[in-house]
Amino acid sequence: MSEHFDVLIVGAGISGIGTAWHLQKHCPDRSYAILEGRACKGGTWDLFRYPGIRSDSDMFTLGYSFRPWTGAKAIADGPSILQYLEDTAAENGIEPHIRYGHRVTRAEWSTPDALWTVTVEAGGETRTFTCSFLSMCSGYYRYDRGYLPEWEGTADYKGRIIHPQFWPEDLDYAGKRVVVIGSGATAVTIVPEMAKRAAHVTMLQRSPTYVASLPSEDAIANWLRKRLPAKTAYAITRWKNVLISQFFFSRMRKNPEKAKERLVGMVREHLGPDYDVATHFTPKYNPWDQRLCAVPDADMFEAIKSGAVSVETDTIERFTGKGLKLASGKELEADIIVTATGLDLQIMGGVPLIVDGKETDVPHALTYKGMMLSDVPNMAFTFGYTNASWTLKADLTSEYVCRLLNAMKSRGMRQVTPRPKGPVEEIPFVDFSSGYIQRAVAHLPKQGARKPWRLNQRYTRDLMALRFGGIDDEMEFSNPVAKAKAA
Repeated sequence: MSEHFDVLIVGAGISGIGTAWHLQKHCPDRSYAILEGRACKGGTWDLFRYPGIRSDSDMFTLGYSFRPWTGAKAIADGPSILQYLEDTAAENGIEPHIRYGHRVTRAEWSTPDALWTVTVEAGGETRTFTCSFLSMCSGYYRYDRGYLPEWEGTADYKGRIIHPQFWPEDLDYAGKRVVVIGSGATAVTIVPEMAKRAAHVTMLQRSPTYVASLPSEDAIANWLRKRLPAKTAYAITRWKNVLISQFFFSRMRKNPEKAKERLVGMVREHLGPDYDVATHFTPKYNPWDQRLCAVPDADMFEAIKSGAVSVETDTIERFTGKGLKLASGKELEADIIVTATGLDLQIMGGVPLIVDGKETDVPHALTYKGMMLSDVPNMAFTFGYTNASWTLKADLTSEYVCRLLNAMKSRGMRQVTPRPKGPVEEIPFVDFSSGYIQRAVAHLPKQGARKPWRLNQRYTRDLMALRFGGIDDEMEFSNPVAKAKAA
């Protein structure tokens, strides 16, 4: 027998917990449940356990708009972020609404019933739930596997190969030689942390990434917190950081050569004139064609200067019994090889969406305001910013869902569906050259070249559109005729 809720939220990570809070605040009369496939809440912040795991966004924007971040560090470690999420769920009565071990495998919409039927695997059994609105908060990558290129000779290697997404609790790397393959946010986090105990750590990259040092603490935020109420200080700091990040993003996109010169110049200032910054820290692409990597208090550069870390820019020819042979002919010996090679991107958890018997062709669907799909009723998904923190967009998406739910109630409507009125030029969903994005392009929906199908990458624009803008622009409110009940 199915259980029914007004709203079903899929995922108990940062997006799902935030959506639940907004529902309780703005739609207190709606019933809801959170379906979480894993045994714990927290999403990314519970799954990833590699050394040094931390945010690459400041916590005044990665934190929720409604709950101040009170930690000392603006760039926070993973366990602190997980505790913040757990406290948010506990303090706001969200915890009892979470169904753990409930993995969603299918969602089917019936227009006559104005209902989603959601199929779930739980405890070795198949269960079903129904809901009037479905909120997909399952993140943007697969939890059951990461991206791992195929290399020749991996079976010959005598050491341990570790992927950061599945870090073993028993891994002892003290005094060991470590090679970390990759140069993205995960690699620049792991490398300086492992270097504290390892004999030596080498970061092996095919090509460089822009890496910038940021202070781990926000001096202005700490000053404000001593003089103002917590919520006021938090709100001011949040807006400060939003506006500063938008300003620098805009400047870098308009003047990429100057931005590149400055970013590379700052690395040179840290590492000195004798370090080969041109080879190891000068990317071929422009700033923000891929996400910038932030390192708190220059920890990566300090580890390099100390001699504990070295960087190799080369490609792998093959694995050997002792380590890696590179295309240049150089060999790297390693006791442990960490493959920080990226994520396997997957939108909405890969759940098939069936609308009136027909499966939605997600790669050919258009995204409405970056949070709904064309011709898919009563469903929203959360996808954060690529140039700012995830939660900024997640908060706004949750607010907009609540606006739609309340509008449907006040108008006496059971269904709301984004539908294009006229032609819409299609463009890629995310304008990023990062490998994990490019590998998934064929599986992602499209965005449009015009509003409301355009995906903004600017918080201030989305704030006006989602919190204050109209809700009828190419949005169809309807009242399906219910099926006649059998006599």
